[in-house]
Amino acid sequence: MLLDKIIPSRLLSKALNATKRLLSERGESNAASMALDLIATYNLLSDEQKDQFFRHLAEKFNPEPANVLAAAQAYASKPSAEHLIALSAASESPRQELLRRLNRAPSGTKTIIDMRHHLLRTLHRRPELKALDADMAHLLGSWFNAGFLKMHQVDWRSPAHILEKIIQYEAVHAIDGWDDLRRRLQPDRRCFAFFHPQLPDEPLIFVEVALLPEIPGSIGPLVDKKSPTLTADQFKCAIFYSISNCQPGLRGVSMGNFLIKRVAETLQKELPSLRSFCTLSPVPAFMDWVCSGAPLTAQNVRPAWRARHQASVDLLGLRPALWNERVTSGWRPDTCSEDERAALQSLCTLYLLAQSTQPGGNPVAKFHLGNGARLHRVNWAADLSRKGIKQSAGLMVNYLYDLDKVEVNHELFVNGEVSFTKSVTQLI
Repeated sequence: MLLDKIIPSRLLSKALNATKRLLSERGESNAASMALDLIATYNLLSDEQKDQFFRHLAEKFNPEPANVLAAAQAYASKPSAEHLIALSAASESPRQELLRRLNRAPSGTKTIIDMRHHLLRTLHRRPELKALDADMAHLLGSWFNAGFLKMHQVDWRSPAHILEKIIQYEAVHAIDGWDDLRRRLQPDRRCFAFFHPQLPDEPLIFVEVALLPEIPGSIGPLVDKKSPTLTADQFKCAIFYSISNCQPGLRGVSMGNFLIKRVAETLQKELPSLRSFCTLSPVPAFMDWVCSGAPLTAQNVRPAWRARHQASVDLLGLRPALWNERVTSGWRPDTCSEDERAALQSLCTLYLLAQSTQPGGNPVAKFHLGNGARLHRVNWAADLSRKGIKQSAGLMVNYLYDLDKVEVNHELFVNGEVSFTKSVTQLI
């Protein structure tokens, strides 16, 4: 029993000592081998020991307050370039240099991503680690800048280990084995992914695209592995129907917006017949919002919209337990009452128009609207899967990417406005 306690304790001590040696090492070749030793030891730590390891980094590798204060005072008294450089150097935590040195090891980049993944899972109960997370996010944001990423089309000829990871990482519409994947990689379906030179066998994020004659209003036909394959002369619309982040440790690192724009540009060059670039997107957390009373926190909501909002909330009278009971009992959007349908469509439209610009607004809407898309259509009975019904009453949304207007729409969203088609407001 005593030995069982001693060995883990020694592992943690070894890892902590390795951080000091790595940061103090001057020679690059020695630093690379030390980084490998630290990675090997870190990977042997238990989750609890990793928490202790992170706490050590958070407490022992901070900037020196006296040096920061002196540099700040010097810059305040004389804001010269030299004083600004000195202030930047003094305020940077030694952790960042430690992480940079760790990144020099062959597996360093992946290890830091995995470290942050573990850190993010514990951050809610360990707020003292926020500065450590900020340092990791800052470095990863620089290393995974879109300019360093390579976009590749994933098709049936791609290496098997890449195809397996597409199946594994698909987060929106689960891929039901190899036959399902094969259908999603046919000529009228495309899959594009970002890769990083340090992680050539690891897709970072990927988007699935359907090439169709018109903008769809439901997901079923798009993910039906028995659906007929369309020919190129039928391609009028490119529909982004799934986008999946593959590396949880890169949360907050902006990649998806660049991927969608790059894919749209690529497809436009390949297929000049394409007229529209649009999504068919889920509305996660919509029913959570409805069941919490559908609070409208935006201030610039029209009085008539507020009245319709309150009437819809009163008509539905939903709470989490009641909604779960209805879903369990077989509630479906294609068989519910017209009053329920109208109320849910009104609330979903208001949720997207009014709440998307607010803190806590729908994350998918924030992504696409902030990326310069326009709210084009709210589709009823679009996702009849249990997950789709539970999270959004089966509603899905088309966000339209007009490539000539994405910058204007982005600026509108940044200033608290949502670009939308007039037909959307007819649902309120």
